[in-house]
Amino acid sequence: MKVICQREGLLQACQLASMVLPTRDIKPVLKNLKFTAEPGQATLFATDLELGLGVEVAGVTVETPGVALLPATRVIQILREARVAEMELEIIGQEVVLRGGSLEYEMPIEDASQFPDPPELPWENAAEVTAGPLKEMIRRTAFACATDVARYTMTGVLWETTAEGAVRLVATDGRRLAMTTGPKLNKGKAQGVVVPSKAMTTLERCLPDDEEEVQVSLEPRQAAFRTGRITLTTLLVEGRFPDYKAVLPKKEDVKARIPLHAGAFASAIRQAAIMIDDETRRLSLKFTPGLLTLSARNSSSGRSRVELPLEYSGAAIETFFNPVYLLDMLKQYPNDTAMEIELVSGAHPALLRAGDEYQYLIMPLT
Repeated sequence: MKVICQREGLLQACQLASMVLPTRDIKPVLKNLKFTAEPGQATLFATDLELGLGVEVAGVTVETPGVALLPATRVIQILREARVAEMELEIIGQEVVLRGGSLEYEMPIEDASQFPDPPELPWENAAEVTAGPLKEMIRRTAFACATDVARYTMTGVLWETTAEGAVRLVATDGRRLAMTTGPKLNKGKAQGVVVPSKAMTTLERCLPDDEEEVQVSLEPRQAAFRTGRITLTTLLVEGRFPDYKAVLPKKEDVKARIPLHAGAFASAIRQAAIMIDDETRRLSLKFTPGLLTLSARNSSSGRSRVELPLEYSGAAIETFFNPVYLLDMLKQYPNDTAMEIELVSGAHPALLRAGDEYQYLIMPLT
């Protein structure tokens, strides 16, 4: 195999593919990137056996087709430090040779036949969604996924289609729940499957062009996402996702609907949380006519009290939340975003809304 690559294009493809390299020592061969050169194109593929990412390499001239494994860490270091426009990559025997200008590197390589191939998935009936809205949906839900393996079925994002044909994403860790509804799918249907959070955050980083279409293929055990340049495949989270609709407050039970602005609300939370007790993480929010009072108490350092004017005329309601869970959601939106918080009582979950397409449920602390 022999190819001539634009250094920057090869570096970007290697960095992108390396996002799915295993963080644990599963199998030594998986520390490599599989480089496949065919007439007119070249691709890189990396996997940790659960998540796989194929990336088309830009700016490549293939002189001799072939397949080889590239040691990911070393190749990225070379490409990052090289100060040349082009580099030549050639396989000679059991070594890969990288040349460019006055630079030449020789590295032993492993047997490419020992590296897993990308899974084959059907694309004929794949759903399609625009990249820009999809990235926003991922960003506003994936942070709420569980990280504790004991909550395995909550370690991913639920994909489903609404009755109107729009894609909906839902994530929860049992203490908060984020749900967003996006545009209607151009075609196809999103089945009710749970995609791992790592796959979701990786997909978000792989979509620089907001206008491109993303094909989505959801199968019983695996899923794949494809654009003109990348193909991301992942195993699904197995098990039953919690019945999220059962925990959403019913409209008739809501006692207060209070308008807020994301920036002012987040600022008040941060100010009051300075005195939070690190063990309980308990922030008091007391809603009274025209005013929200936020307060925290720390047995060793003191207390805080912050007031935020509100358009509210109902009965007083006091509730307690972990401020981190509130701020995680609020930082996903610009400061001038108009929101609404729905309250049943201080002992019930609170529901924050940002328009009709986003809901965030947070459990109170006792």
